[in-house]
Amino acid sequence: MSPSQPSSSQSSPIAGPPADGAGAAPAALTSRAPHVPADRLVAEMVPPPRFQSARFETYIPDPNQPSQAAAVEVLSGFAAGIGGGTDPAGGKRRWFGRSAKKAAAPSGPRGVYLDGGYGVGKTHLLASLWHATPAEPALKAFGTFVELTNLVGALGFQQTVQTLSGHRLLCIDEFELDDPGDTVLVSSLLSRLVEAGVALAATSNTLPGKLGEGRFAAADFLREIQGLSAHFRPLRIDGEDYRHRGLPEAPPPFDDTTVTRVAHRTPGASLDDFPSLLDHLSKVHPSRYGAMCDGITAVCLTDVQAVPDQSTALRLVVLADRLYDREVPVVAAGKPFDALFSEEMLKGGYRKKYFRAISRLTALARDAKPLVEG
Repeated sequence: MSPSQPSSSQSSPIAGPPADGAGAAPAALTSRAPHVPADRLVAEMVPPPRFQSARFETYIPDPNQPSQAAAVEVLSGFAAGIGGGTDPAGGKRRWFGRSAKKAAAPSGPRGVYLDGGYGVGKTHLLASLWHATPAEPALKAFGTFVELTNLVGALGFQQTVQTLSGHRLLCIDEFELDDPGDTVLVSSLLSRLVEAGVALAATSNTLPGKLGEGRFAAADFLREIQGLSAHFRPLRIDGEDYRHRGLPEAPPPFDDTTVTRVAHRTPGASLDDFPSLLDHLSKVHPSRYGAMCDGITAVCLTDVQAVPDQSTALRLVVLADRLYDREVPVVAAGKPFDALFSEEMLKGGYRKKYFRAISRLTALARDAKPLVEG
């Protein structure tokens, strides 16, 4: 997908390459405002690159946590019970057409909810379920809660219902209840999909370092989705966080000259002034952030600052998720990533999202170390 041509108002002034710089000039995310067809938005609802190879066989249960092995067994059976279904278009997916015959509404639980703390492998298991379900990829969808709400925003509610009703399985990673409006929206969507016979699976996350304290539990999930609760079987997954706990310490940022040099010598890298990038994100629908990163091998940012408001912060969270999904390293100058969000934000209703963004951007900053040292 080729991005639209940049306008002069979109480009941000970035210092030129140092004398020893090499290679073509880096791209600028601020020059990209791609148009993404609706069918691509749906077609890209698959497990992210980090989990393309995830399978039940590659999930290693902790022998001290029997619930982990039990989860693999239950989910394997759940996948087998979904069945492959048939493609209503005879082999070619009809993205916006209803199948000729509506599936009968299931009488028993048609969904599973993976209930567990941070870092016990829920996304790995969810992706494994997607891969193990015997239906062609066009009849399965995998996305985060945010991606699903963005899809509704891009297509409209009725079009989203119509588009997903022919699927056999919908997997929702990181189900979030911090926005009552979004919760009602997604609950309504899932109710319609259950009526159409779509199987559902969902996970959620908790704050890093808060395992066992204020955990997002099955009771919260089932209470908030109300009428849908009968369609979900809670599946508890116990275990220790296999990642570091607490707010990760971000690596120290570099100076603008270093970041610019890395951008110019790294094929496929982008180079942007951070405040200009934040402004650009307000002009691009979040459903297009993934396409905006097409072909980018590294994101280089100068003048990183604390985000000024919550709307800007939430857009940055979505971009961080898309970069993390694509394993794009980030080289930054300015403030460290653990200083992006104010104390008020980190204590507010969207704190889970902000902690996740810090964790993911920090991981991508560590991934970028070889680019700086190379």
